[in-house]
Amino acid sequence: MSNSIPAIEAIEQAEKRHELPMFRAGDTIRVHALISEGNKERIQVFEGVCIHRKRGGGRGSFTVRKVSSSHGVGVERVWPDNSPRVTKVELVTRGKVRRAKLYYLRELRGNAARITSKLGNYGTILARQAEKQEQAKTAQAQSSVEAAADAKAAAAKAEAAKAAKAAQD
Repeated sequence: MSNSIPAIEAIEQAEKRHELPMFRAGDTIRVHALISEGNKERIQVFEGVCIHRKRGGGRGSFTVRKVSSSHGVGVERVWPDNSPRVTKVELVTRGKVRRAKLYYLRELRGNAARITSKLGNYGTILARQAEKQEQAKTAQAQSSVEAAADAKAAAAKAEAAKAAKAAQD
């Protein structure tokens, strides 16, 4: 974010959602979205393949595509990462793909549109990733606290040296 205004960047960081799981294009996800019908609101679940992920800090978004079971029509929805309408995002399976944008799935039908899933225990993988992120955050916080303490110590030492020099004069 080299060309962003610091005030806007600070607001985006304050509003950023951290509870979204780590997913990318090719993963099957389940999005719980808040739908308002008249004066009532309910949660609707939309499950499909993530075909696009834009990571733009507070402006990021993702596109989910599913094929309706009754009519066989493809439906795509785009959600902002920080949308208050998205109550929860669940990772169902990880897909094995070699592209960042899966727009070619729009032209494929039936079994050709299937994405093979990665093998492995995703719960433990995601737990490890979350643990590593927490460790990195705590290490960063500790290093910033230590740097502030070192700066205070250096300032105090400089003041003591000034006072000693003034006392000698």
